[in-house]
Amino acid sequence: MYRLLRPLLFSFEAEKAHRLAIAALKLPLPAAPPPDPILRQRLFGLDFASPVGLAAGFDKDGEIAHRMDRLGFGFAELGTLTPLPQPGNPRPRLFRLEADRAVINRMGFNNGGQAAACARLAGHRVPAGFVLGVNIGANKDSADRIADYEAGVRAMAPHAAYLTVNISSPNTPGLRALQDRGALDALLGRVMAARAGDGPPILLKVAPDLEPADIDDIAELSLHHRIDGLIISNTTISRPPLRSRHAGEAGGLSGAPLHDLALQRLRDFRRRLGDRLPLVGAGGIGDADQAYARIRAGASLVQLYSALLYEGPWLPARIGRGLAARLRRDGFASVADAVGVDAD
Repeated sequence: MYRLLRPLLFSFEAEKAHRLAIAALKLPLPAAPPPDPILRQRLFGLDFASPVGLAAGFDKDGEIAHRMDRLGFGFAELGTLTPLPQPGNPRPRLFRLEADRAVINRMGFNNGGQAAACARLAGHRVPAGFVLGVNIGANKDSADRIADYEAGVRAMAPHAAYLTVNISSPNTPGLRALQDRGALDALLGRVMAARAGDGPPILLKVAPDLEPADIDDIAELSLHHRIDGLIISNTTISRPPLRSRHAGEAGGLSGAPLHDLALQRLRDFRRRLGDRLPLVGAGGIGDADQAYARIRAGASLVQLYSALLYEGPWLPARIGRGLAARLRRDGFASVADAVGVDAD
């Protein structure tokens, strides 16, 4: 069905098509079958029915993320949310690269702000067994970006099963500098202090465009500040060979061309951290084989976004079924048993 509808959806400008997709997902949806029990695991003190999650960026303001269990997701991450509303970068800022099964975006943390999101989330019912995370960022014109993250932790903690600190978007000038050792040390210290004693787990989302010394610093500081996990990775500013007419657009590249780089970066962090810190694999995952490879490389969870554009809304359910089949084929009793087996 989606293959028939996709040409119509692609006839719209990319950002308008995205808004249409959000509107459609607010309608009554047939529910995917419950995830196979073999996919269950407990991480960060949370129970995940499936390791397949919706990445941040799809639902920036928390409109429909709480309903994504119906597509077969085990969890969803909304945002990125900033303390104050901001319009983001000028349009056009979202581009489909159809020949490459990719997307370039330079959205710039466009969102309605954390106060509006809190009011919206207070009226939503999160289904039992579904994990809803919130991704937080800093306003573009903030005089103290670390203070923005502190504010985000305090504001969104009551509404989040976990929080993700996003310092790896390439579309807010200077933001990725927070991955530098000194800035990251200060950021993580203040963010963890802002979390109440029984507050939600805090994850850090990093870029794929890192040097070995960056990986060492991030790994060391993540352990030192006792964060709960790393998401690897965000979009890339690098440009592998691309065929689409929008290949030269500025912004972060996601989708199929990101796969190899994101997988390698996951392997790098697993090699550095071992099993001392849970990892979430994101970037370029489009089928069960790729999700399974990410798990075997060290990811306890995986996240999707761009592949939904090309494969349709029932992709997470298909990947979940494929993962269950592969786990049983290889003799694993659970997802946790397969995590990192190709890296250890």
